[in-house]
Amino acid sequence: MNDTTELARKDETEVARRDEPSQRQVTLTPPVDIFENSQGVTLWADLPGVTKDRLDVKVHDGNLFIEAEAVVPTREGLRLQHAEIRQPHFARAFSLGADLDPSKIDANLKDGVLKLTIPRRDEARPRRIEVRTD
Repeated sequence: MNDTTELARKDETEVARRDEPSQRQVTLTPPVDIFENSQGVTLWADLPGVTKDRLDVKVHDGNLFIEAEAVVPTREGLRLQHAEIRQPHFARAFSLGADLDPSKIDANLKDGVLKLTIPRRDEARPRRIEVRTD
């Protein structure tokens, strides 16, 4: 699995949203931890403030795309004085190796942390060969 975040990165660049001219949107690259073993790859991405309905995980042409938008609510009765990032947009892209099976990806979002489990294809997993004696 290769990290190709440059395709999805817009760090430190504010982009004016066409639908909300008074708001500016910042795209952030979420930090990830990636663990690999003989069974596959597990990816943990930090997406604070993101809910399931604002998360989009896609696989296309051997690439994995994660996009999300966080919602930072303002409490009733309080007035926002300053916000550097009001509704952050997260984006990250990864290239999947041919030994991984994108059709069996399992995704779980809990407390702002996305866990993706990407298993290896059966034929790519190590297997023990039984040796017989005649």
